[in-house]
Amino acid sequence: MINFRKIAKEDEACYLTMAADFYASDAVLFHVDASHLTAAFHELMRSDEYLECYILEYDGKTAGYALLCKSYSQEAGGMVLWIDELYVLPAYRSKGIGGAFFDFLFAQKGGQFKRFRLEVEKDNARAAALYQKMGFDFLAYEQMIKDYE
Repeated sequence: MINFRKIAKEDEACYLTMAADFYASDAVLFHVDASHLTAAFHELMRSDEYLECYILEYDGKTAGYALLCKSYSQEAGGMVLWIDELYVLPAYRSKGIGGAFFDFLFAQKGGQFKRFRLEVEKDNARAAALYQKMGFDFLAYEQMIKDYE
């Protein structure tokens, strides 16, 4: 059985371990310092104003997580929900968890957001195939970033 629940304080160690695994994988372009993961967890515990996180469960066991970010887009004409991170532990992949999460997300959040958006690393063909199956299209945009410290 697949289940999704909001992250709780008791999930801290498991979440931080999974997030570190995610950022050590080929699914991302950059390493993220552990202090950033901890700061995100603290923000999740403070409020869901900017971030939300769901723990993905399979047969009652933690199978991954999804980190969601909220923003407003004039281009979209309203609120945008970024699926910032979707991580399924290797032992639970190919069990339908990712697709089930998107179905859950669209059913729960579809009326609140004008657009759902995500990023996928070019070599992550498996994830891209899932995202396309769920109705996502590629954008022709190149993204640019500038970190400020």
